[in-house]
Amino acid sequence: MASFTSANDINYKKHDDYMTPKSAWEAIEKYIPKEKVIYEPFYGDGKSGEYLRELGCKNVIHKERVDFFNNEEVYEFILSNPPFSKSKEVMSHLAKLNKPFIMLMPLLKINTSYFRENFKNKNLQILIPRKRIHFIKLVDGIMPEGWKNKTAYDCIYYCYKLGLPNDITWLE
Repeated sequence: MASFTSANDINYKKHDDYMTPKSAWEAIEKYIPKEKVIYEPFYGDGKSGEYLRELGCKNVIHKERVDFFNNEEVYEFILSNPPFSKSKEVMSHLAKLNKPFIMLMPLLKINTSYFRENFKNKNLQILIPRKRIHFIKLVDGIMPEGWKNKTAYDCIYYCYKLGLPNDITWLE
């Protein structure tokens, strides 16, 4: 997951430095609206934007040191793996924006009060990965020595305003 960046917080937070592997975006490639202007708000190591462009997304906004909560750029779709420690703030802001999105986040987040308050009865849909996604850990921008690429929790893709044929889609 990319680090949280705001005007007052431009450094990596060590507990939130888990980068999205390319395979996580490849798994949902057919659900990404490549013709739209896509905003990937959480920069991290910058590779997420590169991966999306490699998958054929032509208009990707993915910039370092941009405050997600005060960004004035024009975009049509939000796609990210937000910092898990900021999930409440991110989901509340997404609800206010009311724009289509895909957020890669832990499965257990759906059972929080803020998810319920912001998205109850709003046609939230989910994509369930075939297997657990293993994120890439960074500390101060560098993978720690001896890091084993194993994530201890399951994540799913929370989708809003995608109009998927099913509310729950099991990925192949």
